[in-house]
Amino acid sequence: MEPSQAHLVSINHLSKSYGNSLVLDDITLSLPNKKIIGLLGPNGAGKTTFIKILANLLTQYQGEILINGHKPGIESKKVTSYLPDVNFLDESWNALKAVDFYEDFFKDFEKQKALFLLEKFQIPLQKRFKILSKGTKEKLQLILTLSREAKLYLFDEPIAGVDPLARQEVFDLILQNRALDSSVIISTHLVYDVEKYLDLCIFIKNGKIIRFGNVEDVRNGFGNLENAFKEIFK
Repeated sequence: MEPSQAHLVSINHLSKSYGNSLVLDDITLSLPNKKIIGLLGPNGAGKTTFIKILANLLTQYQGEILINGHKPGIESKKVTSYLPDVNFLDESWNALKAVDFYEDFFKDFEKQKALFLLEKFQIPLQKRFKILSKGTKEKLQLILTLSREAKLYLFDEPIAGVDPLARQEVFDLILQNRALDSSVIISTHLVYDVEKYLDLCIFIKNGKIIRFGNVEDVRNGFGNLENAFKEIFK
């Protein structure tokens, strides 16, 4: 925790259940600005639910959340850019249609930045989303997410389906093209791939935060973050 920095996200006693199943269990966290944060845990740990609540896609929960001083809703969405772990573009659209939609929908969307990145990564502008390769689809959606001048970027498993050789490219794309004064939360179970990019890490298991802090502090005594993860999650 870094009390000297203003908190971009404040979470107090957050819990979420589906029926009788408790998915998030009394989470209290404060996340500072201008940090890359890893939300790390095995599949089923509650990562996606946590991200969806911050993105205001899940609105029924217990506890309080503030993002840039606002409860999740219209105001928080204005400063939050979210990339889900599934394809979200209309299959009949092409890249230009998607760019136009984002420009209409988000005031902070930078069209020229999006077009520059689409050209840089050789994303075809006229081909329908349906016929693009899996990797091209993921890059297109990532570029749209990063072309917003957001304060908080939420990425849910952005490298889960990516070839290991392309994972660094994905992270470099995120880190080099996010707004400079923003924070990024990356949800993943692939600790080894993400470790070198992180400032802070959150270990989550069965809906509980079992470790949170600076990456250097968390991996101290373990050699690296992956070893710490394996030991703590035994």
